[in-house]
Amino acid sequence: MTQLVSGARRFSRRTAIVMAGTVALLLGPAVTDARAQSLGYAPIEQQTFPPDESRSPNTAQDEDSLLPERLRRTIVNLDTREAPGTIIIDTGNTYLYYVLGGGRALRYGVGVGREGFTWTGVQTITRKAEWPDWHPPAQMIARQPYLPRFMAGGPGNPLGARAMYLGSSEYRIHGTNDPTTIGKFVSSGCIRLTNEDVTDLFSRVQLGSKVVVLPKNASLQARTTPGRGTPLPSGRQAMSLPVAAVN
Repeated sequence: MTQLVSGARRFSRRTAIVMAGTVALLLGPAVTDARAQSLGYAPIEQQTFPPDESRSPNTAQDEDSLLPERLRRTIVNLDTREAPGTIIIDTGNTYLYYVLGGGRALRYGVGVGREGFTWTGVQTITRKAEWPDWHPPAQMIARQPYLPRFMAGGPGNPLGARAMYLGSSEYRIHGTNDPTTIGKFVSSGCIRLTNEDVTDLFSRVQLGSKVVVLPKNASLQARTTPGRGTPLPSGRQAMSLPVAAVN
């Protein structure tokens, strides 16, 4: 009788162990989840990993590298009598020169006025603005009535990161939210640079600086300085008209 009772107890213990194991297998995921939540993190199968930010495009990333070689900012030798700090717009070749002195200049690629909207003359920088607001002039709205009457400054603003206003005219040297327009005849008379380039130019230009805008059929004699900047593409001809000829 004692042996029967002992055997029954052993059987009961074995049954209890087997049942406990079965229950543990059935409840295991729930227990794991509960423990995980109590420790402040989600179980692995429920984790949502953030996107790899290192692969996200950087909108401020080196816009110059997106330009054709001839339009990238570079130091060139320039034959001019203009004083250091003067800006010269070579309309026909879509270049802007910032005179450094000593026969050198910084050359930038620009977008200029489209057919019928190019202009020539001498102006001065009368105002500078960072991330300027845009108030399309009345003449532009008359031509393009769908334009907004006002647009606050910011990355989506067509004036870009910086603007330098020319005299009392409606023309400006400014940035752009579309770098693909650099090197083209696209604007209503304003001169545009990449945001990277206009920010660089903005830091150099002073109020009162002289701006010379050349006719479309005139060009400058400029060449890259050996060992500095980006060389011109091979085979490109030097331009022939010195700046002094337009003074």
